[in-house]
Amino acid sequence: MNDQYVKFDQEGPTGIMTLNRPEKRNALSLELLEQLSALLTDIGRNNDMRVVVLKGAGKVFSAGHDISQLVGGDLTYYSSIFDTCVEVMEKIQRLPQPVIAQVHGIATAAGCQLVAACDLAVAAEGTRFGTPGVKIGLFCTTPAVPLVRAVGRKRALEMLFTGRMISAEEAERYGLVNKVVPEEQLAAETNALAVRIAEASSLALSIGKDAFYTQVNLSDAHAYAYAKRVIVSNLFAEDAREGLSAFLEKRQPTWKGR
Repeated sequence: MNDQYVKFDQEGPTGIMTLNRPEKRNALSLELLEQLSALLTDIGRNNDMRVVVLKGAGKVFSAGHDISQLVGGDLTYYSSIFDTCVEVMEKIQRLPQPVIAQVHGIATAAGCQLVAACDLAVAAEGTRFGTPGVKIGLFCTTPAVPLVRAVGRKRALEMLFTGRMISAEEAERYGLVNKVVPEEQLAAETNALAVRIAEASSLALSIGKDAFYTQVNLSDAHAYAYAKRVIVSNLFAEDAREGLSAFLEKRQPTWKGR
């Protein structure tokens, strides 16, 4: 790619995706979204990777969509932007690996959506989050989808109706992020969380993530019926047999990812 809008590195079992438009506050242009979508597809096929970190280069995580691309276009072009954005959010959820957002500076509009779409999030002190589209006449309807699922209706609607920026501490109380740390500790704390996750079987993580998102919006009875089938099936996996044996034998398991 001549313009590398998303960089990727792998450190052991951890994949690191970096939004790389720092001069544009990591605005989610169509080109960036297309590269991010392609990268997520590749990551999903990488059996050596157990966890993924998503972060932004420069001073902020992401300021959302590239506003310059939302002026003067036609229906087909606008649809391609939002189709690709939704594709990215859905791929994050379907990815077999857990995804951790490492957030600093600001995460607004589709940038906030990206944080909400990730499985976990660690934020630096001083980070602000918001869905301010209402202030420019463009309601943040697509960011609302993962936002309400992360923070609940009343808090999501307050953010969406007012466009008010919330602090990292508020975001933690709301459930939008898991932890707030001093900025100088952000990378280390995110990595520590990734390392803890990577200790688990990649197969168990994949099964669990898929099952979680499948059952979360089902009724209790249907959720239990589905979860019961999944856990019984999981018992027959080689990693489950190894993990149970290792526990009984008081030793560390050796994962095979199958």
